[in-house]
Amino acid sequence: MSKIEMKTPLVEMDGDEMTRILWKMIKDELLLPFIDLKTEYYDLGLVHRNETNDQVTVDSANATMKYGVAVKCATITPNAARVEEYKLKEMYKSPNGTIRAMLDGTVFRAPISVKGIEPCVKNWKKPITLARHAYGDVYKNSEMKIEGPGKAELVFTDENGNETRELIHVFDGPGIIQGMHNTKKSIESFARCCFKYAVDTKQSLWFATKDTISKKYDHTFKDIFQEIYDAEFKADFEKLGIEYFYTLIDDAVARVMKAEGGFIWACKNYDGDVMSDMVSSACGSLAMMTSVLVSPSGVYEYEAAHGTVQRHYYKHLKGEETSTNSVATIFAWTGALRKRGELDGISGVCDFADKLEKATLSVIESGRMTKDLALITSLENVKILNSQDFIKEIRSELEKLLP
Repeated sequence: MSKIEMKTPLVEMDGDEMTRILWKMIKDELLLPFIDLKTEYYDLGLVHRNETNDQVTVDSANATMKYGVAVKCATITPNAARVEEYKLKEMYKSPNGTIRAMLDGTVFRAPISVKGIEPCVKNWKKPITLARHAYGDVYKNSEMKIEGPGKAELVFTDENGNETRELIHVFDGPGIIQGMHNTKKSIESFARCCFKYAVDTKQSLWFATKDTISKKYDHTFKDIFQEIYDAEFKADFEKLGIEYFYTLIDDAVARVMKAEGGFIWACKNYDGDVMSDMVSSACGSLAMMTSVLVSPSGVYEYEAAHGTVQRHYYKHLKGEETSTNSVATIFAWTGALRKRGELDGISGVCDFADKLEKATLSVIESGRMTKDLALITSLENVKILNSQDFIKEIRSELEKLLP
């Protein structure tokens, strides 16, 4: 068969450890034999990030803004142990954090539904997509330990030197203080990303904060979402028959547990961090969860929701067999290819992405899967495959679907 043609390149961001190994397997077995793959390649592996003083991460984000669609492998965010292991010049920031900040994007995570891997929450019939604000709050906080009695205040000094003060607490002994912030610009971008993604995917949008307690901070989020919805998206939502719904975060949790799914749940930074792990765990595994970063300008960056699978990588280096789940990484590629095909008007690329996803799920539904899924499946007489054989089984199914 002739290879499927592409017009515009994807930005390809390679990564670290076991996911880097899977990345090459996926390209060699599932992509390059069937599609004339065009990518602009950036090596975001920690070794190369160190060699470039992390400039490669900045370059990859700029390329993503240029081409509109990127696909990213999982990467290491170094801690002290990693600095020593890789002999790094410094403790580099999270590549995801850098890219999110440059794209001004929002992260959307959704579980991959497959027969035989049923959610722990029995009434969840459709995937729940988590939209996580990716700026500020506790992730950019300032903290202080208080050693003894005294007064703590919030102080804002404007550009003219005028001060505004708000009492935090009068301490009669030791304690702790935490200061957080966000910006109107970032919250507006978050809201627009959520509404655009809801329209794009034709799903209702829920948004939840705790504005009854946080009457200025969280209430500002609530007000901005409502203002942007009313001014820019209400007509689109009504035309599609989808809903924008606001409630308190504790009420949202209760409602989500009783819902059937099939909607987007938008959360502030910390809430989204926690709730996305809750939803993914309840649906089986982080290895069965997609993640896409969407900017207000319509730029998309697809990746798996999980990390670099360090433990399996060390086994791989010793020559030991691994059974690593590559589904989320495969779906990162299919998501990026489908979006590239949509933007370029090339139906063949979209069709290939659909068939690769179908082939991947068919392998699992037939009882052939990696060890992590075999431990939680409701299917009987399953066959556990190693990392490479799982991908080869998918190729065999894909070849049956292609002309």
